Amino acid sequence: MQDDLIQRVISHPKYQELKAKRSSFGWTLTWAMMIVYYGFIVLVAFNKQFLATKLGAGVMTIGIPIGFGVIVFTVLITAIYVRRANSEYDDLTAEITKAVLK
Repeated sequence: MQDDLIQRVISHPKYQELKAKRSSFGWTLTWAMMIVYYGFIVLVAFNKQFLATKLGAGVMTIGIPIGFGVIVFTVLITAIYVRRANSEYDDLTAEITKAVLK
């Protein structure tokens, strides 16, 4: 019974759609995060002078807001993924469950 259920889920067209959408979107966000994170690391490694540029008369350098921006970007793309998962992906999952368990 369990193997039959698994086969019905795997062969369902909505499951294939869900799998493709989730995978594609996940890889897009992964690449975006890698570009932002490793871009920051490359700046740290090869352009310390730019990151050490002072903003105003205080002690804050341009590296601090950029580093903070990397953290904020991480939170934002996580929120974007969660929002999509809770709407589009959950709807597809519910359709698959309903169709397969008939």
